[in-house]
Amino acid sequence: MSVVKGWCPGALRPMESSDGWVVRLRPPGGRLSRAQAAGIARAARLHGNGRIDLTGRANLQLRGITADSHAPLLAELRALALIDPDIATETRHNIVVTPFADAETDRIAADLRRALAASDLALPAKFGFAVDTGPAPGLTDTPADIRLERDAGGGPILRADGMAHGQRLGDPAQAVALAAWFLDRGGAVDGRGRMGALIARGIVPDGADIPALAPVAAPGPGPCAGGFLAALEFGQIEAALLATVARLGPLRLTPWRMLLIEGASALPDLPGLIGQQGDPRLRLRACPGAPACPAAFAPTRDLARRLMRTVPPGAILHVSGCAKGCGWPRRADLTLTATPDGFDLIRGGRAGDTPDRRGLDPDRLTEVP
Repeated sequence: MSVVKGWCPGALRPMESSDGWVVRLRPPGGRLSRAQAAGIARAARLHGNGRIDLTGRANLQLRGITADSHAPLLAELRALALIDPDIATETRHNIVVTPFADAETDRIAADLRRALAASDLALPAKFGFAVDTGPAPGLTDTPADIRLERDAGGGPILRADGMAHGQRLGDPAQAVALAAWFLDRGGAVDGRGRMGALIARGIVPDGADIPALAPVAAPGPGPCAGGFLAALEFGQIEAALLATVARLGPLRLTPWRMLLIEGASALPDLPGLIGQQGDPRLRLRACPGAPACPAAFAPTRDLARRLMRTVPPGAILHVSGCAKGCGWPRRADLTLTATPDGFDLIRGGRAGDTPDRRGLDPDRLTEVP
Protein backbone atom coordinates (compact mmCIF):
# COMPACT_ATOMS: atom_id res chain seq x y z
CA MET A 1 0.00 0.00 0.00
CA SER A 2 1.09 3.60 -0.43
CA VAL A 3 2.36 5.50 2.56
CA VAL A 4 1.03 8.95 3.29
CA LYS A 5 3.76 11.35 4.34
CA GLY A 6 1.44 13.40 6.44
CA TRP A 7 0.89 14.58 9.96
CA CYS A 8 -1.90 12.25 11.10
CA PRO A 9 -1.02 8.56 10.75
CA GLY A 10 -3.25 5.59 11.47
CA ALA A 11 -2.74 1.86 11.58
CA LEU A 12 -4.05 1.23 8.08
CA ARG A 13 -2.39 4.39 6.72
CA PRO A 14 1.01 4.80 8.40
CA MET A 15 3.28 7.82 8.22
CA GLU A 16 6.86 7.72 7.04
CA SER A 17 9.61 8.82 9.41
CA SER A 18 13.36 8.45 9.32
CA ASP A 19 13.21 5.48 11.73
CA GLY A 20 10.58 3.70 9.61
CA TRP A 21 6.83 3.91 9.40
CA VAL A 22 4.77 5.21 12.33
CA VAL A 23 1.59 3.21 13.00
CA ARG A 24 -1.00 4.86 15.26
CA LEU A 25 -3.50 2.85 17.31
CA ARG A 26 -6.75 4.25 18.70
CA PRO A 27 -7.87 1.63 21.26
CA PRO A 28 -11.65 1.70 21.81
CA GLY A 29 -12.50 3.69 24.92
CA GLY A 30 -8.81 4.33 25.58
CA ARG A 31 -8.59 0.96 27.35
CA LEU A 32 -6.23 -1.96 26.99
CA SER A 33 -6.65 -5.34 28.61
CA ARG A 34 -3.57 -7.09 29.91
CA ALA A 35 -3.61 -9.32 26.84
CA GLN A 36 -3.93 -6.38 24.44
CA ALA A 37 -1.08 -4.43 26.07
CA ALA A 38 1.15 -7.50 26.07
CA GLY A 39 0.23 -8.17 22.44
CA ILE A 40 1.10 -4.62 21.41
CA ALA A 41 4.47 -4.94 23.17
CA ARG A 42 5.20 -8.18 21.34
CA ALA A 43 4.12 -6.77 17.96
CA ALA A 44 6.18 -3.59 18.44
CA ARG A 45 9.26 -5.67 19.20
CA LEU A 46 8.80 -8.18 16.35
CA HIS A 47 7.65 -5.81 13.60
CA GLY A 48 9.13 -2.45 14.62
CA ASN A 49 11.99 -1.02 16.63
CA GLY A 50 10.26 -1.56 19.99
CA ARG A 51 9.60 2.13 20.69
CA ILE A 52 6.02 3.14 21.47
CA ASP A 53 4.75 6.71 21.83
CA LEU A 54 1.76 7.78 23.93
CA THR A 55 0.32 10.82 22.16
CA GLY A 56 -1.46 13.92 23.41
CA ARG A 57 -4.73 12.39 22.22
CA ALA A 58 -4.30 9.17 24.19
CA ASN A 59 -3.25 7.14 21.15
CA LEU A 60 -0.33 4.75 20.83
CA GLN A 61 2.25 4.99 18.05
CA LEU A 62 4.43 2.04 17.09
CA ARG A 63 7.68 3.08 15.42
CA GLY A 64 10.16 1.49 13.04
CA ILE A 65 7.59 -0.45 11.00
CA THR A 66 8.66 -1.43 7.46
CA ALA A 67 6.88 -2.23 4.21
CA ASP A 68 7.51 -5.92 4.85
CA SER A 69 6.46 -5.90 8.51
CA HIS A 70 3.30 -3.79 8.16
CA ALA A 71 0.96 -6.57 7.00
CA PRO A 72 1.98 -9.10 9.70
CA LEU A 73 1.75 -6.31 12.28
CA LEU A 74 -1.82 -5.54 11.23
CA ALA A 75 -2.71 -9.24 11.41
CA GLU A 76 -1.57 -9.42 15.04
CA LEU A 77 -3.32 -6.18 15.98
CA ARG A 78 -6.51 -7.26 14.21
CA ALA A 79 -6.53 -10.44 16.32
CA LEU A 80 -6.41 -8.15 19.38
CA ALA A 81 -9.46 -6.19 18.13
CA LEU A 82 -7.38 -3.04 17.68
CA ILE A 83 -7.84 -2.43 13.93
CA ASP A 84 -10.75 -0.68 12.21
CA PRO A 85 -12.29 -2.20 9.07
CA ASP A 86 -11.09 0.55 6.71
CA ILE A 87 -9.20 3.85 6.56
CA ALA A 88 -12.34 6.02 6.49
CA THR A 89 -13.68 4.45 9.69
CA GLU A 90 -10.27 4.66 11.33
CA THR A 91 -10.06 8.39 10.56
CA ARG A 92 -13.49 9.08 12.06
CA HIS A 93 -12.65 7.20 15.26
CA ASN A 94 -10.68 10.14 16.64
CA ILE A 95 -12.06 9.94 20.19
CA VAL A 96 -10.33 10.62 23.49
CA VAL A 97 -12.05 9.32 26.63
CA THR A 98 -11.34 10.45 30.17
CA PRO A 99 -9.25 7.79 31.91
CA PHE A 100 -11.51 8.20 34.94
CA ALA A 101 -14.50 6.93 32.99
CA ASP A 102 -17.34 5.22 34.84
CA ALA A 103 -19.74 2.71 33.27
CA GLU A 104 -21.98 5.49 31.90
CA THR A 105 -19.04 7.24 30.26
CA ASP A 106 -17.87 3.96 28.72
CA ARG A 107 -21.38 3.45 27.30
CA ILE A 108 -21.46 6.96 25.83
CA ALA A 109 -18.02 6.46 24.25
CA ALA A 110 -19.00 3.10 22.76
CA ASP A 111 -22.27 4.52 21.36
CA LEU A 112 -20.36 7.45 19.83
CA ARG A 113 -17.86 5.10 18.24
CA ARG A 114 -20.66 3.05 16.66
CA ALA A 115 -22.45 6.18 15.44
CA LEU A 116 -19.28 7.48 13.78
CA ALA A 117 -18.60 4.11 12.16
CA ALA A 118 -22.12 4.11 10.69
CA SER A 119 -21.76 7.63 9.29
CA ASP A 120 -20.18 8.70 6.03
CA LEU A 121 -18.69 11.98 7.28
CA ALA A 122 -15.46 13.08 5.59
CA LEU A 123 -14.00 14.92 8.57
CA PRO A 124 -10.58 16.60 8.67
CA ALA A 125 -7.88 14.26 9.91
CA LYS A 126 -7.34 16.23 13.12
CA PHE A 127 -11.05 16.68 13.89
CA GLY A 128 -11.76 14.90 17.17
CA PHE A 129 -14.19 14.17 19.96
CA ALA A 130 -13.65 14.24 23.74
CA VAL A 131 -15.84 12.11 26.01
CA ASP A 132 -15.27 13.93 29.28
CA THR A 133 -18.36 13.03 31.30
CA GLY A 134 -16.76 12.88 34.72
CA PRO A 135 -17.69 15.04 37.73
CA ALA A 136 -15.82 17.97 36.10
CA PRO A 137 -14.18 18.29 32.68
CA GLY A 138 -10.55 17.21 32.77
CA LEU A 139 -9.82 17.16 29.03
CA THR A 140 -10.33 20.88 28.35
CA ASP A 141 -6.68 21.33 27.37
CA THR A 142 -6.76 18.23 25.17
CA PRO A 143 -7.38 19.10 21.49
CA ALA A 144 -10.96 18.23 20.49
CA ASP A 145 -13.67 19.80 18.36
CA ILE A 146 -16.78 18.30 19.94
CA ARG A 147 -16.95 17.70 23.68
CA LEU A 148 -19.34 15.48 25.61
CA GLU A 149 -19.42 16.67 29.24
CA ARG A 150 -21.77 17.05 32.23
CA ASP A 151 -23.61 20.06 33.58
CA ALA A 152 -23.95 21.22 37.18
CA GLY A 153 -26.76 18.73 37.76
CA GLY A 154 -24.79 15.79 36.43
CA GLY A 155 -26.65 15.52 33.12
CA PRO A 156 -24.69 14.95 29.91
CA ILE A 157 -24.26 17.88 27.52
CA LEU A 158 -22.82 18.33 24.05
CA ARG A 159 -20.53 21.32 23.54
CA ALA A 160 -18.81 22.66 20.46
CA ASP A 161 -15.20 23.56 21.20
CA GLY A 162 -14.84 27.31 21.61
CA MET A 163 -18.26 27.77 23.20
CA ALA A 164 -18.99 28.34 26.89
CA HIS A 165 -22.39 26.63 26.68
CA GLY A 166 -23.64 23.30 25.41
CA GLN A 167 -26.92 21.56 24.70
CA ARG A 168 -28.60 18.62 26.40
CA LEU A 169 -27.21 15.27 25.20
CA GLY A 170 -29.79 12.53 24.80
CA ASP A 171 -27.99 10.32 22.27
CA PRO A 172 -24.30 10.35 21.28
CA ALA A 173 -25.50 10.38 17.66
CA GLN A 174 -26.12 14.10 18.31
CA ALA A 175 -22.34 14.52 18.25
CA VAL A 176 -22.28 13.10 14.73
CA ALA A 177 -25.02 15.53 13.73
CA LEU A 178 -22.97 18.41 15.16
CA ALA A 179 -19.98 17.26 13.10
CA ALA A 180 -22.20 17.23 9.99
CA TRP A 181 -23.32 20.79 10.88
CA PHE A 182 -19.65 21.80 11.04
CA LEU A 183 -19.08 20.50 7.50
CA ASP A 184 -22.31 22.06 6.18
CA ARG A 185 -21.28 25.48 7.54
CA GLY A 186 -17.95 25.38 5.70
CA GLY A 187 -15.80 24.47 8.68
CA ALA A 188 -13.47 22.33 6.56
CA VAL A 189 -11.53 23.70 3.60
CA ASP A 190 -9.34 21.38 1.52
CA GLY A 191 -9.70 18.68 4.16
CA ARG A 192 -8.61 20.89 7.06
CA GLY A 193 -10.45 22.90 9.69
CA ARG A 194 -11.29 23.05 13.39
CA MET A 195 -14.52 23.73 15.24
CA GLY A 196 -12.94 26.46 17.37
CA ALA A 197 -12.01 28.45 14.26
CA LEU A 198 -15.56 28.20 12.92
CA ILE A 199 -17.02 29.35 16.25
CA ALA A 200 -14.54 32.25 16.33
CA ARG A 201 -16.04 33.43 13.02
CA GLY A 202 -19.40 33.83 14.78
CA ILE A 203 -20.97 30.72 13.26
CA VAL A 204 -22.53 28.89 16.21
CA PRO A 205 -25.00 25.99 16.57
CA ASP A 206 -28.51 26.58 17.88
CA GLY A 207 -29.74 25.45 21.28
CA ALA A 208 -26.52 25.81 23.26
CA ASP A 209 -27.78 27.31 26.52
CA ILE A 210 -26.41 25.07 29.28
CA PRO A 211 -23.30 26.48 31.00
CA ALA A 212 -20.22 24.27 30.91
CA LEU A 213 -18.53 23.43 34.20
CA ALA A 214 -15.18 24.91 35.12
CA PRO A 215 -12.37 22.50 34.18
CA VAL A 216 -10.09 20.76 36.63
CA ALA A 217 -6.32 20.64 36.28
CA ALA A 218 -4.66 17.60 34.77
CA PRO A 219 -3.41 15.24 37.49
CA GLY A 220 0.17 14.28 38.12
CA PRO A 221 1.62 10.79 38.56
CA GLY A 222 0.73 8.81 41.66
CA PRO A 223 -2.27 7.06 43.22
CA CYS A 224 -5.62 8.09 41.74
CA ALA A 225 -9.21 6.99 41.48
CA GLY A 226 -9.16 3.54 39.94
CA GLY A 227 -5.45 2.84 40.21
CA PHE A 228 -2.05 4.47 39.73
CA LEU A 229 -0.95 7.04 37.15
CA ALA A 230 2.52 6.32 35.78
CA ALA A 231 4.16 9.02 33.64
CA LEU A 232 6.49 8.29 30.73
CA GLU A 233 9.55 10.37 29.94
CA PHE A 234 8.77 12.28 26.72
CA GLY A 235 5.67 10.10 26.41
CA GLN A 236 7.60 7.09 25.12
CA ILE A 237 7.87 3.53 26.41
CA GLU A 238 9.95 0.57 25.26
CA ALA A 239 8.16 -2.65 24.33
CA ALA A 240 9.83 -4.65 27.09
CA LEU A 241 8.69 -2.13 29.71
CA LEU A 242 5.13 -2.12 28.34
CA ALA A 243 5.07 -5.91 28.64
CA THR A 244 6.10 -5.59 32.28
CA VAL A 245 3.51 -2.91 32.99
CA ALA A 246 0.83 -5.06 31.34
CA ARG A 247 1.30 -7.64 34.08
CA LEU A 248 0.40 -5.05 36.73
CA GLY A 249 -3.18 -4.59 35.52
CA PRO A 250 -5.41 -3.39 32.67
CA LEU A 251 -4.39 0.00 31.29
CA ARG A 252 -6.21 3.22 30.47
CA LEU A 253 -4.48 5.64 28.11
CA THR A 254 -4.39 9.31 28.99
CA PRO A 255 -3.72 12.47 26.94
CA TRP A 256 -1.16 13.51 29.57
CA ARG A 257 1.38 10.90 28.43
CA MET A 258 0.63 8.78 31.46
CA LEU A 259 -0.75 5.28 31.82
CA LEU A 260 -3.43 4.57 34.40
CA ILE A 261 -2.73 1.08 35.76
CA GLU A 262 -6.09 -0.15 36.99
CA GLY A 263 -6.17 -1.56 40.51
CA ALA A 264 -2.56 -0.65 41.31
CA SER A 265 -1.83 1.21 44.53
CA ALA A 266 1.93 1.64 44.06
CA LEU A 267 4.47 1.60 41.27
CA PRO A 268 7.45 -0.77 41.20
CA ASP A 269 10.87 0.73 40.62
CA LEU A 270 10.96 0.39 36.85
CA PRO A 271 13.37 2.49 34.73
CA GLY A 272 11.43 4.68 32.33
CA LEU A 273 8.38 5.17 34.55
CA ILE A 274 7.78 8.27 36.67
CA GLY A 275 5.68 7.86 39.79
CA GLN A 276 6.49 11.02 41.76
CA GLN A 277 4.98 14.44 41.07
CA GLY A 278 8.21 16.30 41.84
CA ASP A 279 10.29 14.46 39.23
CA PRO A 280 12.06 17.12 37.09
CA ARG A 281 11.45 15.07 33.92
CA LEU A 282 7.82 16.12 34.16
CA ARG A 283 8.88 19.67 33.27
CA LEU A 284 10.17 18.58 29.84
CA ARG A 285 8.46 18.32 26.47
CA ALA A 286 10.34 17.25 23.35
CA CYS A 287 9.64 15.58 20.02
CA PRO A 288 11.98 12.78 18.83
CA GLY A 289 14.09 15.37 16.98
CA ALA A 290 16.90 14.54 14.57
CA PRO A 291 17.72 12.02 13.27
CA ALA A 292 14.43 10.25 14.14
CA CYS A 293 12.31 12.90 12.39
CA PRO A 294 13.28 14.07 8.87
CA ALA A 295 11.73 17.51 9.53
CA ALA A 296 13.91 18.18 12.59
CA PHE A 297 17.00 20.37 12.34
CA ALA A 298 18.70 19.08 15.51
CA PRO A 299 18.52 16.50 18.31
CA THR A 300 16.15 17.57 21.08
CA ARG A 301 15.90 15.16 24.00
CA ASP A 302 19.52 15.16 25.14
CA LEU A 303 19.39 18.96 25.24
CA ALA A 304 16.17 18.86 27.26
CA ARG A 305 17.70 16.40 29.75
CA ARG A 306 20.80 18.58 30.06
CA LEU A 307 18.67 21.60 30.97
CA MET A 308 16.17 19.64 33.07
CA ARG A 309 17.37 20.59 36.56
CA THR A 310 17.57 24.27 35.76
CA VAL A 311 13.85 24.43 34.88
CA PRO A 312 11.94 25.91 37.86
CA PRO A 313 9.28 23.70 39.48
CA GLY A 314 5.92 24.19 37.83
CA ALA A 315 7.42 25.51 34.59
CA ILE A 316 7.50 23.74 31.21
CA LEU A 317 10.50 23.59 28.88
CA HIS A 318 9.68 22.55 25.32
CA VAL A 319 12.52 21.61 22.96
CA SER A 320 11.26 21.25 19.39
CA GLY A 321 13.10 19.94 16.35
CA CYS A 322 11.27 22.39 14.07
CA ALA A 323 8.62 25.09 14.13
CA LYS A 324 5.72 22.60 13.85
CA GLY A 325 5.99 21.81 17.57
CA CYS A 326 4.55 18.29 17.32
CA GLY A 327 5.90 17.30 20.74
CA TRP A 328 3.90 20.03 22.52
CA PRO A 329 1.49 22.07 20.35
CA ARG A 330 0.60 24.35 23.26
CA ARG A 331 2.26 27.28 24.97
CA ALA A 332 5.23 26.58 27.21
CA ASP A 333 7.05 28.81 29.68
CA LEU A 334 10.12 28.46 27.51
CA THR A 335 10.44 26.90 24.04
CA LEU A 336 13.65 26.17 22.17
CA THR A 337 12.98 25.61 18.47
CA ALA A 338 15.68 24.13 16.24
CA THR A 339 16.46 25.98 12.99
CA PRO A 340 19.27 25.64 10.43
CA ASP A 341 21.08 28.40 12.36
CA GLY A 342 20.71 27.07 15.90
CA PHE A 343 17.87 27.24 18.41
CA ASP A 344 15.35 30.05 18.64
CA LEU A 345 14.02 30.95 22.09
CA ILE A 346 10.34 31.74 22.68
CA ARG A 347 8.98 32.79 26.07
CA GLY A 348 5.39 31.90 26.88
CA GLY A 349 4.58 30.71 23.39
CA ARG A 350 4.62 27.87 20.88
CA ALA A 351 7.40 26.49 18.71
CA GLY A 352 6.37 28.50 15.65
CA ASP A 353 5.86 31.84 17.41
CA THR A 354 8.10 34.86 16.91
CA PRO A 355 11.26 34.23 18.94
CA ASP A 356 12.74 36.48 21.61
CA ARG A 357 16.26 35.32 20.69
CA ARG A 358 17.62 33.56 17.62
CA GLY A 359 20.46 31.25 16.69
CA LEU A 360 21.47 29.94 20.14
CA ASP A 361 24.25 27.34 20.09
CA PRO A 362 22.93 24.20 21.87
CA ASP A 363 26.47 23.20 22.92
CA ARG A 364 26.78 26.45 24.89
CA LEU A 365 23.44 26.17 26.67
CA THR A 366 24.17 25.00 30.21
CA GLU A 367 21.05 26.38 31.91
CA VAL A 368 17.62 27.66 30.98
CA PRO A 369 18.19 31.11 29.44
